[in-house]
Amino acid sequence: MKKFKRIFVIVIDSVGIGEMPDAAKFGDAGTNTFVHTAERCGGLKVPVMNSLGLGDLAPVLGTSKVAHPNAYCMRLREASAGKDTMTGHWEMMGIYTTKPFITFTDTGFPKELIDQLEKETGHKVIGNKAASGTEILKELGEEQMRDNSLIVYTSSDSVLQIAAHEGTTSVPELYRCCEIAREICMKPEYYVGRVIARPFIGTCAADFKRTPNRHDLAVSPSGITAMNILQDNHYMVSCVGKIGDIFNQVGVVKTQKTVSNVDGMNKTIDEAKNHDFEGLCYVNLVEFDSEYGHRRNPLGYGKCLEEFDGKLGELIACLKEDDLLMVTADHGNDPTYTGTDHTREKVPLLVYSKSFKNGRYLDERATFADIGGTILKNFSLKKSSNMIGEPIEELLND
Repeated sequence: MKKFKRIFVIVIDSVGIGEMPDAAKFGDAGTNTFVHTAERCGGLKVPVMNSLGLGDLAPVLGTSKVAHPNAYCMRLREASAGKDTMTGHWEMMGIYTTKPFITFTDTGFPKELIDQLEKETGHKVIGNKAASGTEILKELGEEQMRDNSLIVYTSSDSVLQIAAHEGTTSVPELYRCCEIAREICMKPEYYVGRVIARPFIGTCAADFKRTPNRHDLAVSPSGITAMNILQDNHYMVSCVGKIGDIFNQVGVVKTQKTVSNVDGMNKTIDEAKNHDFEGLCYVNLVEFDSEYGHRRNPLGYGKCLEEFDGKLGELIACLKEDDLLMVTADHGNDPTYTGTDHTREKVPLLVYSKSFKNGRYLDERATFADIGGTILKNFSLKKSSNMIGEPIEELLND
């Protein structure tokens, strides 16, 4: 018998809560996104997350330990090898990744890849380095417009991004070039997780801005996920934000793109208020990572957390007795750390239901996949042999 009719999983992208035991191997010893952000901000005003037990997980300045009978809280370790978006999200749904996706943050893409991309697309490639998506437009946008070239850049994720002006290089043409790049990047020596089209508009470096016509071309998950099993058994899998792209639409029943964290939360609130589905609503809120973590902006990061906390309160107010809410993250991105890379961290898991009576702090779990394991057991479904993760029994027995 299923206990909860609807389960909402919200990924506050990159909001880690302390170094993993193997963080030093990734160059991330001592990182703690939540704690260090709060310290740099002089404390965070996050009363909703505090009421769900955030203060039990770490000394986050501005929070305190309180009774939270309607919420369970715990930390999750990442079992997979990596600290990127796809690895983290896939693990939540049961995939154990032993070989990290290849990244090109420090070197740019190999000459052989770029040469092949130029030959097959018919466009010159410029850039070819790790960069902020907005800064590289200021640097190279005018040159791209002049020459109808392709701005190729990457980040700390396994991603090849191609930017082009919509008025110079049409959106369909940019998509065609990205399809070519996706095929090239399937080679094992490259094996990039995502290729992303990044169209932009504007007249000059001072006013260039990216448009909503972003298009992601991801590799499909390496095995069956909890989403596949839900879909196969006729449950809803409603995805908000970039979830659909991360899973290459595999296991996705419904998807909605977003333009901001607030937009993502508003769409989630609409799902909770107006859609009487059975199954999963899976949400990614990317701005913590993209706008503040990679740009090492702890003050902006803190404001973003406070803004999210307010919207989280709005969502909780419209949840029903048989709804379950999980708030978690996919990796860290400590905005006080060196460089611009993700950080190898544990993540928080705050779990709320109006039906809970015995909410409390729970011991650390060995994998993000216990989220998927809990979802499947709730709906009396069995995981595939390729999947990891066990149900968090306390959530289903309260």
